[in-house]
Amino acid sequence: MSAFVDSLVGAWGSWGPSMTPDAQRVAFLSDRGGSPEVWVQDVPAPGAVELPEARRVSFCDDPVISVSWSADSAWLACAVATDGGVRSQIWVVRPDGTDARRISGDPAVHAELGPWTRSGHRVVLSIPASEPGEPIRAYLADPVTGALEPLAVGSLIHVLDVSAGERMLVMRDGQRGHEFCVVVDLASDEDHPVMPHPARGATEVAFIRPSPPGESAPAVVYAATEVGLPRRQLIAYPVDPADWSRPTVVLADRADAELEALDADDAGRLLLLVWNVAGRSELELYDTHSGHFEPVPGLPGAVATNPVLSRDGSSVLLSVEGPQRPRELWRLDTAGFAWTRVTAVPELPPERLVVPTFEHFTSFDGLEITGWLYRAADEGANDTLAGPGAAMLHLHGGPESQERPTFSAQHQAAAAAGITVFAPNVRGSSGFGREFGHADDVRGRQGAFDDVTASARFLVEIGVADPNRIAVTGRSYGGYLTLAALAFTPGVFAAGVDICGMSHLLHFYEETEPWIAAAAVTKYGHPVDDEAFLRSISPLEEAARIAVPLLVVHGELDTNVPIGEAHRIVAALQELGRPVSSLELAGEGHEYRRAASRVLLIDTLVGFLTAALTPTKNKEILATLRPT
Repeated sequence: MSAFVDSLVGAWGSWGPSMTPDAQRVAFLSDRGGSPEVWVQDVPAPGAVELPEARRVSFCDDPVISVSWSADSAWLACAVATDGGVRSQIWVVRPDGTDARRISGDPAVHAELGPWTRSGHRVVLSIPASEPGEPIRAYLADPVTGALEPLAVGSLIHVLDVSAGERMLVMRDGQRGHEFCVVVDLASDEDHPVMPHPARGATEVAFIRPSPPGESAPAVVYAATEVGLPRRQLIAYPVDPADWSRPTVVLADRADAELEALDADDAGRLLLLVWNVAGRSELELYDTHSGHFEPVPGLPGAVATNPVLSRDGSSVLLSVEGPQRPRELWRLDTAGFAWTRVTAVPELPPERLVVPTFEHFTSFDGLEITGWLYRAADEGANDTLAGPGAAMLHLHGGPESQERPTFSAQHQAAAAAGITVFAPNVRGSSGFGREFGHADDVRGRQGAFDDVTASARFLVEIGVADPNRIAVTGRSYGGYLTLAALAFTPGVFAAGVDICGMSHLLHFYEETEPWIAAAAVTKYGHPVDDEAFLRSISPLEEAARIAVPLLVVHGELDTNVPIGEAHRIVAALQELGRPVSSLELAGEGHEYRRAASRVLLIDTLVGFLTAALTPTKNKEILATLRPT
């Protein structure tokens, strides 16, 4: 199994592309060296078969989170995970790897990378609060001199775009699930909401472009938003400093999908839309001059992310992946819809990789829940599905994230070891509309707990899981749900794996980064106003009810969910004499970016579950389950 895990984790990918203005070269991230680094190569012409040579841009030892190319092609801006942890620094470097310098100041202070100005060569960076109650400050940074020009100040602001003349800013602000978007007129120092405010829902993607011909407003903000809408849709907000009264217009909406990604050419004529259809991706082009929508056929994978439309609108670069193939870059020719591979990935043995099925079931209150099922095959008969046996639930983080049919070394390794994997999207997940995404907010948390139990019941009902051999696992918020399932519904699960989850929400608020705590209140509750409630839903308070084997995994440098969350639950269970083990990943933060760490994690998880999910008899828990 270890050799197979090595091959899975070693199946490096490429993602996060950024093109030069002439669309001839691309910078991207790849972990082909064992950790995410910046690589640069030429963009192949449409129909090209031979891949251009890629060259690594080395400037620091830390994992790189994102990269973007300046408007004058002279610089790359990079966000870097400091020592592999949660806090990031902003670096600039020439495309040939020279003149590398950190422009975000003190390496101990977290900084976030924003967009480059569309004319000129400055880049936006933001410094979140280092103390509770302090604002976020955004700056325009000069990569040559390192000078920082103050740009904006706000409680939880993120600069999304800067107009070509640098008069208008497009920003989002607000707490999780309630991020609103505004246009800031720097000349008048006034801000104008893109959507009605206050209103429930979030806007995460927005930018400003010239208006189509015939429009009286000189510019328009295009955004993917769910504010006041049932699902994330495409809207247009006219920008006219002489008249801010024009209404926002919905340009595109789908009852079966959410608009998850959006980009445009410099002229604002062509928009690229990426729709999330129950986890799979569909692409569409929109001509703002004619109002014509054109579906894009032939996407070479199940899920597309990080789409970039060239400045002239002639091509698209994006990363594509599926259950049997890691992330790789592809080019789309927007004129002829021809797809051309830009990067490749190592080949894997397809006969050992599972293609998951999309499943539907209802939770205890009748709400429909979906998820992706990776059925374990009988040993030695890969085309024969196993009967009821060992199974694990995997609960994603967020909770605003979404389980999708992407490449998962963990899921594939577990299935190959004979453990069926079910990855549900419990309430609170993104991709299924605004109401579903907010259904677990604060006092709706019990609904999410019930969805986890209902997921286990579903596996038994469809005959893939022995009710005595189901484990619950998850990372981040999913790790919290794992601990909650073991503490609040004892007897349902035979084992658990908590990966960087919160064990006590009040301690989490005390120890996490200030900007993370400030944004989390709308999702979890206020640490003062909701103190009693947060205590009541913290698994550490009911640790005595956890009696099954538990593996607790955490990165030593995690300051999002600090490692104290792991230490406390492990210590409590050890004192009670319960079967608990722990794995601390050195040099890792909240995300585990190094290949060696991921191999260790998956080997440990699969070995732990294989031992813990041994058959037992005469136990029928799930047949009579009801919500507590």
